[in-house]
Amino acid sequence: MPELPEVEALAAFLGERLVGRTVEKVLPVAVSVLKTYDPPLTALAGRPVAGVGRHGKFLDIATEGGPHLVLHLARAGWLRWQDALPAAPPRPGKGPLALRVRLAGGAGFDVTEAGTQKRLAAYCVRDPSDVPGIARLGPDPLADAFTLDAFTRLLHGERRQVKGFLRDQSVIAGIGNAYSDEILHTARMSPFKPTSGMADDEAAALYEALRTTLRDAVERSRGQAAAGLKGEKKSGLRVHGRTGEPCPVCGDTIREVSFSDSSLQYCPTCQTGGKPLADRRLSRLLK
Repeated sequence: MPELPEVEALAAFLGERLVGRTVEKVLPVAVSVLKTYDPPLTALAGRPVAGVGRHGKFLDIATEGGPHLVLHLARAGWLRWQDALPAAPPRPGKGPLALRVRLAGGAGFDVTEAGTQKRLAAYCVRDPSDVPGIARLGPDPLADAFTLDAFTRLLHGERRQVKGFLRDQSVIAGIGNAYSDEILHTARMSPFKPTSGMADDEAAALYEALRTTLRDAVERSRGQAAAGLKGEKKSGLRVHGRTGEPCPVCGDTIREVSFSDSSLQYCPTCQTGGKPLADRRLSRLLK
């Protein structure tokens, strides 16, 4: 799933190619992709793009004097830029194409979604806050206002495992399964550590790991073409998706805990005092 660093890079990539150019049309291809009807997608046509931004994991394409096209790529969505889109309109079918955005002159991009679970979402709204997922977002973790004090207040207001705390978009915007694994590995903290009662030095270490991990990932992604961002993300991950490989810090074998629809990865030596976590939902450290 694209998370904050990849969406930040996609916003920059699209901004360089869209701003100042006019939208010719936006064509939904998959039945499930469009989540709004007022204003209609036709309200985007004929308007220059004013800017491209990010809200958590949401992409925001703003038009001059008009609505915003907001995209959430979900777990398996991506976009493909083309300097010359096919002249014929796309046909709905069983392929991955979900949405096409064509600019005046023929360039544009396709939004695709792999797999059978269709969760990719497109919204045409007057204001980004009209999107329910954006309206409920917590603070952006790379914003200047996201200080250690602000983070500590959020942390001490929760009573759950730290992995779930980091992933909750209503608490902190933009962090998903992959970067929460990376943050916790950098902080040398178990994913199942309770947030309640966390010592001040532990909270400070977690905050520093969060900011450093995300900033480094954004820097690695900066300037990358959309087609190369997935590979760049994977190459930069130290534990997530690397079950069975040696930890790059201590050399221990990276372990996994599987859930019904996802998994997490961690290093026992770096994060759990050498003890493996039981591979079951709501696992606790084995004694």
